[in-house]
Amino acid sequence: MTNTVTTFQKMKNQGERISMLTAYDYSMAKLIDEAGINGILVGDSVGNVVLGYDDTIPVTMEDMIHHGAAVARGAKNALVVIDMPFMSYQTSIYDAVVNAGRLMKEGGAKAVKLEGGEKVKDQIRAIVDASIPVMGHIGLTPQSINAFGGFKVQGKTEDTAKQLLRDAKAVEEAGAFAVVLECVPEQLAAKVTEELSIPTIGIGAGAGCDGQILVYQDMLGMYSDFSPKFVKRFAEAGLIMNQAFKEYDKEVKEGTFPAKEHCFTMKEEVLDRIY
Repeated sequence: MTNTVTTFQKMKNQGERISMLTAYDYSMAKLIDEAGINGILVGDSVGNVVLGYDDTIPVTMEDMIHHGAAVARGAKNALVVIDMPFMSYQTSIYDAVVNAGRLMKEGGAKAVKLEGGEKVKDQIRAIVDASIPVMGHIGLTPQSINAFGGFKVQGKTEDTAKQLLRDAKAVEEAGAFAVVLECVPEQLAAKVTEELSIPTIGIGAGAGCDGQILVYQDMLGMYSDFSPKFVKRFAEAGLIMNQAFKEYDKEVKEGTFPAKEHCFTMKEEVLDRIY
């Protein structure tokens, strides 16, 4: 089944849960797509888990287009959403629409995602008016990490909870087809989900959301720099890969790889004639 923005809305309406994962390259996108995951986010988390940055701030439009296009070539059924990186939409409505258009035309996106609530409602509306589907993102928004003073749960006080609800409604009213809730108390996320007619996608926001998303390196145990509380490791792929690399290193150095079955041959008389 090909997933679209209308698929997501239909799933919420019918009480079906939406699954999403991140991907940043063709091979992983293909594997995730074949598993039946509903949506793939080409996240600006590429900065942390692929490019080795401390945060998402340095990620560029060119980074997102490059990785997005690779993912789009691998995903046939999943809805491909590409993150708008830091300062690609905050500067002006014009910049927001132009850069969202680039992610669609050059990156192969079927939708774009941007961070913020009331403050970016005009950008969301303008992008949607340009016939580009938008996924919102509120709560802990990594591009605002310096303003937050670190990775902290959002919406735990009365004032911040009210603001998060206002942000969610602003995103919906601006025309977004879905919104990510990151690092939000589960009770608040459930209330937001109940209040909105569009789907909510949680990451560290409890089981009351309409769907869930994780960074694939986190859920496979491949990224050890930092492990958030909300991550469940569904496999220890990092350990398996490390062991395979060690075994390869050992066999190369022992001379046991490549073995005969891994080699090509030629006729001896041909070899004799080249001397």
